[in-house]
Amino acid sequence: MSITEPAVRAEGLVKAFGEHRAVDGIDLDVRAGEIFGVLGPNGAGKTTTLRMLATLLPIDAGRAEIFGVDVAADPHVIRQLVGVTGQYASVDENLTARENLWLFSRLQGIPSARAKRLATELLGRFGLEEAADKALAHFSGGMRRRLDLAASLITRPPLIFLDEPTTGLDPRTRGQMWDTIRGLVADGCTVLLTTQYLDEADQLADRVAVIDRGRKVAEGTPDELKTAVGDSTLQLLLAEPGEVPAAVGVVRRVLGSDPVLSPEQGRLNVALDQADRAADVLIALRTAGISISSVSVAKPSLDEVFLALTGHGTDDPTKAKENR
Repeated sequence: MSITEPAVRAEGLVKAFGEHRAVDGIDLDVRAGEIFGVLGPNGAGKTTTLRMLATLLPIDAGRAEIFGVDVAADPHVIRQLVGVTGQYASVDENLTARENLWLFSRLQGIPSARAKRLATELLGRFGLEEAADKALAHFSGGMRRRLDLAASLITRPPLIFLDEPTTGLDPRTRGQMWDTIRGLVADGCTVLLTTQYLDEADQLADRVAVIDRGRKVAEGTPDELKTAVGDSTLQLLLAEPGEVPAAVGVVRRVLGSDPVLSPEQGRLNVALDQADRAADVLIALRTAGISISSVSVAKPSLDEVFLALTGHGTDDPTKAKENR
């Protein structure tokens, strides 16, 4: 392994389940020492991609390397380089937090005395000292998630895969997990983070790959992705949702491009190269007799980016569950 190599390099990854391609030719290049976000709705192929990289699923086509080590050719080496925390805690409900960490250490060949010391160290690092000897039945969702993350760090891997680590957590606990993830990178880890939360990708990720229906549709820093949509976004809510086609025509005539239609009925997001073009659009809409209930101009968010790239939001109801 060479730490000068990219943490992850994947080319043309494919995974099919029968006739369905859950992952359809995805490329990734994750630099050592960064938080790299993989953003997409349920069913986009995020978890499937991560599981292939972690050797939990065979790669059907394409290739991947972790720090220069081929994933398919050397899976045993890969498992020493990667820690994985999934969407749901993998800890044993019948054991205490301390016992869980001791057991995971022993299963990885660590002597008992050292496993006990390591458990104490990790419990302190993740703020679980006071609950160390309590049954997991008394743990909150956030505490379980932190314990699961602690277990993935027993062997101090240089690369951590976090698969939707804050799913189901309340805002306060999500913030605590964000701080924990930033701390991992400060300690020298590289983090590959999958999420469907746009604010999470915006807050944490140095770079983001947007994937949809098994394909990567964009990649860049959050600011680069926002700039690609426009310097500003004019957000309009029409008084009459039935006037959307007419409003689209007006925007097309004024700006030469179509607005992005939001799933919310009657709402349009209009990308602007210059914020003062908003006045041109509003005057043209008034002239056309199209009434507006509300209007705002703001910097584009990752919500607008995702909507512009895919035509739907990350909570698209047609994507009810993650690809296998």
